Amino acid sequence: MQAPNVEIAALSRICNEVLVLSMLAGETQHGYQLALGIEEQSGSYFRFNHGTLYPILHKLEREGLIGGSWNQEELRRKRKYYALTEEGRHYLASLEEQLQIFFRNFSHFLGRTAS
Repeated sequence: MQAPNVEIAALSRICNEVLVLSMLAGETQHGYQLALGIEEQSGSYFRFNHGTLYPILHKLEREGLIGGSWNQEELRRKRKYYALTEEGRHYLASLEEQLQIFFRNFSHFLGRTAS
């Protein structure tokens, strides 16, 4: 029997949001910078393609967790830069705390059942 994907999809979505929000906690970035930064800082463990990253950015912006503004750079096309809002900072802190508790308990459980 195959495990249901609903829970895995929800956990994946939340983790992806935390990755994006965490990167924006440091500085304002455009999408490509975010993708590269996440990949670099995770040792290529986490990677985002356009089809994954931009829907996440649009969702977070609609929810007021990040704000975006367009900038025209010299000799380049316009890029949308994203920044974490104050609401986004509170949301990120709450998510990080909840995930730390979850993964600590999950790891403890797996370690207990592995023997």
